[in-house]
Amino acid sequence: MMADQNIAAKLKNLLKQEKIQLWKPPYTDDTEQPGQQQLQVLAEQYAPLLGLPVSEVGGALESIRLQAVKRGKRNQTFRETNVATLELLLPRDCKKASASGKSKSFLETKLDVSAQELMDRIAEEFDLKSFKLILNGKTLNAAQHLDQQDVKNHSKIMVLKVSDAEFVQQASEEADKVKNQNESLQRTHRGFQILSERDGTDDLDTTPFLEVADQKGNPLKIPHKEKKALIVAMGFHEKGRALMKRKCHDDALCHLLQADHHFSQCGSTLLGSVDNYGVLQLDIVWCYQALEALSCLDDGRARLLRAEDCFLRCYGEQQQRLLMIKGNTGREEALFLRLYLLQSLLSFVEGNDLQAQELLAKVESLYGRLCPDSDKMTELMLLGFSEREARLSLRACQGDVHEAAMLISNQRQEREELKHRERQKRKNMMAGISVLTEAGYSKKDAARALQQASGNVDKAFAILLDASQAPPESNTDREETVSPESLEQMLYLGFERTEAEMALVLTGGDVQLATQLLLDNQGVVPASATPPSEEEPSTSSSSTDDSELVNEVLEDISRHEDDYLDLTLEEESRLIATIKNYLSRESSQSVSRESLGT
Repeated sequence: MMADQNIAAKLKNLLKQEKIQLWKPPYTDDTEQPGQQQLQVLAEQYAPLLGLPVSEVGGALESIRLQAVKRGKRNQTFRETNVATLELLLPRDCKKASASGKSKSFLETKLDVSAQELMDRIAEEFDLKSFKLILNGKTLNAAQHLDQQDVKNHSKIMVLKVSDAEFVQQASEEADKVKNQNESLQRTHRGFQILSERDGTDDLDTTPFLEVADQKGNPLKIPHKEKKALIVAMGFHEKGRALMKRKCHDDALCHLLQADHHFSQCGSTLLGSVDNYGVLQLDIVWCYQALEALSCLDDGRARLLRAEDCFLRCYGEQQQRLLMIKGNTGREEALFLRLYLLQSLLSFVEGNDLQAQELLAKVESLYGRLCPDSDKMTELMLLGFSEREARLSLRACQGDVHEAAMLISNQRQEREELKHRERQKRKNMMAGISVLTEAGYSKKDAARALQQASGNVDKAFAILLDASQAPPESNTDREETVSPESLEQMLYLGFERTEAEMALVLTGGDVQLATQLLLDNQGVVPASATPPSEEEPSTSSSSTDDSELVNEVLEDISRHEDDYLDLTLEEESRLIATIKNYLSRESSQSVSRESLGT
């Protein structure tokens, strides 16, 4: 498949350079039949340039010609009837796709219909039951019209399965699977929402909380709204990465795209200061290649550009900023290896073999440096260090075992010192809260004031005094996350105002999640999803539910801050071999052509 796309891309580039239009005479006659003689001349002209047999080039040209003719007819149909043609990338295990040997299919539809109507047609025509539709990296909202979601004539849409239909015996069982997948997304979202609201003032052993820190582990001071969005985004990302490790790339992609949506709610300044956003873009494109979704080429290319830009801003042009912060750059080089590897893959698919080879050479150079010697790994592990610590430290120290052991020891000591500072900070915070609560203030207000005052009790007391003279906060103020535009959109879809508002509050203003929540529950917000009001104390059962949710999402969060850098490079090694194999075929064909010429 990759080789076919490579040949087609090269031919299209040649045709474009010579301004040849295969869908017009003399290459296509009035009855849409091919001009055999003219196509044969082109095939004989291009075959030596590509190092391929004339017959293979002729077949590829005819395929390109047919596609162009069909595209022209579809354009005419769209102009005359407003019926668009969509290109569908079907799941690899779709029965009808397997039978035909093709993962692509085309479907005609009006664009003023809901995505749900399109999904119903796809389900019927391709015998699929549980899937999402992905356009340019975004999940289509089932309740919205296609044209409202930037779907156009010739749009390429990925059909992404979210459960395994082969094991489904009855429709009710399949519905349960879809509901479970949606509930997983909702539970992940709700769990990290709870964590984003916690301020660390409760008992850490019973009430865990998350804090956003820099590359040295120091807490970042960012606006509350952005912090909430960032924690939810990072939570979805961690869940997606956990699913990637289990090779569940379909479900992983769903969670990663949700993370991408929530990252978009963070300010550009914040995104430019952390590498998480760049890593997410890499992970999404890695899922594309794992799912063989090469038709997502345009979106993949754009995401890799964003990833590279993010890394350059965070690490510096020559990684000098990273060197200054961490003292070495070896561990982060694994991210560049994956970046260059994916860029090489896309270059090959686009027909740019030279660029693919140049990028692959950079990949192989990095691969040689980043694959630690097994004897050195064993030596470090015998000293009591973990496999992850051994691998990452050897990369950071260019394979020097003594330096690697020293680095691990220093990092362990730094982590202990950080924990000690956090415990002391927490102890001081609890003491300050105790003083302020004895003065008659609530624990929550006292905690907020102390955070604003950086732990200074006197300043916190002054903040509370000023706040007591201000007018009380209204319900409307508390629910400012619900924008009028989002609410209007929900009402347009036919939901009741009260339920729409509650769903939007629960999902942090996310229209797509709010819509899905109501669709899954017959238009009403289930009681289990509704948090207790501030005026009412939480019941023991709701506290238990929150605790279960939090513990569930925390299971997928790595306890090691460098876990995202700990790539074993096994998957990368296989992809390197695949690309090298394709490129060597192209090279041998070129050498063969030159030998024949002499």
